Amino acid sequence: MDETKKEAALLYTQTDDNAASGSDSVGKLQVNVTANVGQIPIQNASITISFTGEPDSAMETLTTNSSGQTETVDLKTPPLQYSLTPNSPMPYSEYTVSVTAPGYEPVIVSGVEVLPDVTAVQNIEMTPSEVSEDAEEIIAIPDHTLYGDYPPKIPEDEIKPMDESGEIVLSRVVIPEYIIVHDGVPSDSTAQNYYVRYRDYIKNVVSSEIYATWPESAIYANTLAIMSFTLNRVYTEW
Repeated sequence: MDETKKEAALLYTQTDDNAASGSDSVGKLQVNVTANVGQIPIQNASITISFTGEPDSAMETLTTNSSGQTETVDLKTPPLQYSLTPNSPMPYSEYTVSVTAPGYEPVIVSGVEVLPDVTAVQNIEMTPSEVSEDAEEIIAIPDHTLYGDYPPKIPEDEIKPMDESGEIVLSRVVIPEYIIVHDGVPSDSTAQNYYVRYRDYIKNVVSSEIYATWPESAIYANTLAIMSFTLNRVYTEW
């Protein structure tokens, strides 16, 4: 974690009379742990939560219940206003979740994003020791797309030709169960295609393009726009 990002993540620890009570902002985190073979909840998994980039800053140690879930804990975050104002410092805190359980390979997830006033749910799948030779699995969650520095989206023509072979006309609206996601630019034939459940795809895109702290009407509007764009892409191959 570079120093600029680290300072943004920990701004709430500073006292500033001109800040809007940033030191009092908190979010919530719950961890769900299952086996990746059979999706069985893992009871009595031991979970340690620390600041990402500061492995010795452990602040919570939790244990999963019979449903593989931890209790919901409060964690410090930057002020709410950061996620509601464009070009603000990083609006969420990043935590590292380390999980161990007897009979399973350890898992470390860094960059878990916690926003103020909302509950983040981190799902973690563990691999049984007998089917894996890895010492541990390490997962690094990248910056949120609204905050991180990512390449711009590929521009598209506003007016599309109507003679494309992929044009589809249906008598009714059909929501697909699966969609194909091309892991690369459209012209890259070497990129892999993945079959993803439509609902999961929409949830993943929504979570990466909005903040959960936004007004409910803004979340609904963005979700409907994402659904509309996705279905248009599916049925026209545009």
